[in-house]
Amino acid sequence: MANYITSITQAIGKTPLLRLDKITSSLELDGYIFAKLEHLNPSFSKKDRIALGMIEMAEKKGLLKPGQPVLEATSGNTGTSLAMVCAAKGYRFISVMSRGNSIERVKMITAFGGEVVLVEQSPGAIKGKVSGEDLNLVEQEAERLVEETGAYYLRQFNSRDNALSQEVAADEVWEQSGGCIQVFADFPGTGGTFEGYARALKRFDPAIRCYVVEPYGCAYYKNEIIEGEAHGIQGGGYAKELANIDRALIDGCVTVTNDEAVEMTRKLAEIEGVFAGTSSGANVMAAIKLLQEQEKGKKICVVINDIGLKYMSTGLF
Repeated sequence: MANYITSITQAIGKTPLLRLDKITSSLELDGYIFAKLEHLNPSFSKKDRIALGMIEMAEKKGLLKPGQPVLEATSGNTGTSLAMVCAAKGYRFISVMSRGNSIERVKMITAFGGEVVLVEQSPGAIKGKVSGEDLNLVEQEAERLVEETGAYYLRQFNSRDNALSQEVAADEVWEQSGGCIQVFADFPGTGGTFEGYARALKRFDPAIRCYVVEPYGCAYYKNEIIEGEAHGIQGGGYAKELANIDRALIDGCVTVTNDEAVEMTRKLAEIEGVFAGTSSGANVMAAIKLLQEQEKGKKICVVINDIGLKYMSTGLF
């Protein structure tokens, strides 16, 4: 019996759930960490889900017309995912990104046939550390290009379809774990993953506690922002309100330093064989802190957001 797919988009989702026993054992932790391996999606990040979800919903609603270009402001992962989906569906894709993001993402987007517009960082910004101000400049350029090209602007930071796509992933986690998850922790970029997982998991069990993971010094939701503090965890920690996040779903906040995120990202590769990016290391580090403190003995879920190959130029490895 034949068993094949006719579009790369059909390979998105249904990623494995890995229990990180080597990490927890090495630290003698009381409890378990379950990692949703979203870096195993076809363009190597969790954003494949939202790229397909947002495009298909725009098609269904008649917002995206045949032959119309697609445009998005992105830190890179959504850009690579959209470039892949648009290649499969035959749309022209334009990605607007900050120069502070890693070059691998730019190369991936162009490999898929997408176009990349790079926006200079704000005055005094540190390369490789994209701030909320940098992101605002990217969004301004995206608005200008929409007027110039007539492209359909997906607006992932304000899209309900973003979070809905991640609810599907959370449903997978619940089934794969046998319904044992008690805690969820996430480093928000657009906020769609936190919102989608938190909403879906709390439907299964309202007692599940959901934590926002933030960079030290740029912890907006924890209300701990240090003037002049920057961080190097790409893809999030913009120190601003995220329209996708309903604050009522937040049960607490955990801060992680750059060094902690980097160290744990490296340990994931060395100990567990999970080759991921820095935000994934931040998620696992936050779960460790929770198991050491207020969530001892619990079963915590985190997301492995993207693959380490996208960070080879940053010095992470």
